[in-house]
Amino acid sequence: MQKRIGYLVAAALAIGFAVSASAADATGTWKWTTAARGGGQGRETTLKLKVEGEKLTGTLSTPGRQGGQARETAIENGKVKGDEISFAVTREAGGNKMTTKYNGKVTADTIKGKIEFDRNGETQSRDWEAKKETKKD
Repeated sequence: MQKRIGYLVAAALAIGFAVSASAADATGTWKWTTAARGGGQGRETTLKLKVEGEKLTGTLSTPGRQGGQARETAIENGKVKGDEISFAVTREAGGNKMTTKYNGKVTADTIKGKIEFDRNGETQSRDWEAKKETKKD
């Protein structure tokens, strides 16, 4: 009986390690384009992430308005749990701070999730999907 229990425990541990090892790694550079208002050219967003255990760090960059300098902002409260990530970005414009919350599910080359932000005192959300940038040789 003890031998059988030992096999079951070993099998359970092996499955647990296999599941945790198969979780996609969010480390890398991710990009997506946000549609512009009025049908103009979309804006490309670049997200650089680094995973350390359950901690997520990185930066989010968006181009400046009308060809201005890109704005790079550090992410805050970055977390990883399995293949799920979450973080926030706080920016200031016109003396007002605005925080945008991101969450998503990571696969090998895609992050799909929701972005939440306040507009006129109400929480709004929209979908986002980023593609992992592949290294060029």
